[in-house]
Amino acid sequence: MIIKKKNTWFKMLFEWRGSVLPQLLPRLLLLLLFSFSIVYFKPFLIEKNLHINPAVFTLFGIALAIFLGFRNNVSYDRFWEGRKLWGALLNDTRSLARQSITLVEDKEYDAKRDNFINLLTAFVYSLKHQLRHTNPDYDLDRLLPKETAEQLKNAHYKPIVLLRELGIWVKNAKAEGKIDSMAQLAFEENLNKLSDIVGGCERIASTPIPYTYSVLLHRTVYIYCFMLPFGFVETMGWITPFVIVFIAYTFVALEAIADELEDPFGLQPNDLALDAMSQMIENTLLELNNKKMLPVEKPKDYFIT
Repeated sequence: MIIKKKNTWFKMLFEWRGSVLPQLLPRLLLLLLFSFSIVYFKPFLIEKNLHINPAVFTLFGIALAIFLGFRNNVSYDRFWEGRKLWGALLNDTRSLARQSITLVEDKEYDAKRDNFINLLTAFVYSLKHQLRHTNPDYDLDRLLPKETAEQLKNAHYKPIVLLRELGIWVKNAKAEGKIDSMAQLAFEENLNKLSDIVGGCERIASTPIPYTYSVLLHRTVYIYCFMLPFGFVETMGWITPFVIVFIAYTFVALEAIADELEDPFGLQPNDLALDAMSQMIENTLLELNNKKMLPVEKPKDYFIT
């Protein structure tokens, strides 16, 4: 995710990093060359009546803009839902850590409490790695006992297995008389919330926007952009390529942004900063447990300050 100080209105016009322009530049240059060739052959096109009435593009452009707006709204909804789920993850892990500290006051239980909080932290990192399809072994090895970490390496849904271990911890605490039935219910309620968060993240990650819809919109945008020169060549002359590229940039950029936001858990520049959020959750749990917080490393998910 990109975090950047806002520049003045003038500098924003020339902003490069953080925009989708770099990835669109080859396509826009191709369209620019195509538009120049259309203008160059203008006499031939007019003679053969191969130009198009601009009114057609005006009407069709309005409809296309509405569809692109809908597509962007759908993608941003997915992005924002992902962010809300990770905000809830922060809140619920804090609640569970606090409950393990305030509801289990036995000093002899400190080591087991540390293990519970480490399980919570491992749960956060394992969810991040599952969503990004990355290797969680490093985080599991540093947070969990060797035996538990080895068992998890063969598990497909590691966050769910860790939820089971958290539930076993609560069950054992109840069996040992460290918590009563009401406290156990409070733990279980928050563990169920963690399960809901995993399910919500999996729903977003495994259910993309229907492919046929994306293909239709993609084709329509590019066909529209490459037909535009035929509509404006007669009236605008050599300024046509520059106007066409500007119009195309708007439509193509909107489609590219929607594609980028569709999967909010990825590693693209505008996706959620899961590395930074995982580090922050780990540190807030350490602080709750009166442990030394880890130094905050520079996140690996495209932070720009």
